[in-house]
Amino acid sequence: MEHRGLDGYGYFEREGSLGQVPAEFRGLVAAARERIGEAYGQRLHSAYLYGSVPRGSARYGRSDLDLLIALHHAPCDEDRDTTEVLARGLDEDFAEIDGAGILLYGKDRLLSEQERYDLGWFLACLCTPLLGADLAEHLPRYRPDGLLARETNGDLAELLPRVRDRIRAAATPEEYRRLCRGVSRHLVRTGFTLVMPRWGGWTSDLTESAEVFGQYYPERADQMCAAAAAALDPVADPAVLRSYVEDLGPWLADEYTARHGTKTPRPAG
Repeated sequence: MEHRGLDGYGYFEREGSLGQVPAEFRGLVAAARERIGEAYGQRLHSAYLYGSVPRGSARYGRSDLDLLIALHHAPCDEDRDTTEVLARGLDEDFAEIDGAGILLYGKDRLLSEQERYDLGWFLACLCTPLLGADLAEHLPRYRPDGLLARETNGDLAELLPRVRDRIRAAATPEEYRRLCRGVSRHLVRTGFTLVMPRWGGWTSDLTESAEVFGQYYPERADQMCAAAAAALDPVADPAVLRSYVEDLGPWLADEYTARHGTKTPRPAG
């Protein structure tokens, strides 16, 4: 039977590990661990890596560094400012990466019932412990079912207007390129989770995600494969972004809602 990111009982296997970090990124990871501890001190509960670096597929000078930080309390403005400084410093000091992204949450939110099948799943299944006690010990095991599909990416229709605003506000090639990478990734991952329950497995590989999607929606396969390519090698082309919010994105949002429903609303803030 083909291995699809699940164990023999059909539950997600946690992807990534510190042992899979490529040798050329280990100094960066060690520095990130040290800087996180120094930046947050007693406010920090735990920190995690996710993305291509702990999966062992990062590309020198082209991949970004993805981190999730859990604080003992809900983040305040000072905490968010600290996060911006930390991310900018890692990006500037290490040529190994092209950008650093940090997600910042309080531990209570990560463990909350409302986030059980979104942030909780993300932490437990896609994040590699870097520092502190692992919150995944307090979370359940997960299967690639319709509930998970709905709660992870069932909000694309709500997000698209904000994406359109960001595209209109972009003014430089670098802004377009970063938007292209982020939006392309989101669409490919949403396309994959749309079909995830039918496929019966998991992958974080964007190229494979697009190929799996194409098995179920061949009429949209070329568009999704192109989005996967743009996520890996983003372009500063406004026309690509417009095609996402005028065609692929709205279609995908409608199909997602029809098959899985919409994500449970979260309280403001």
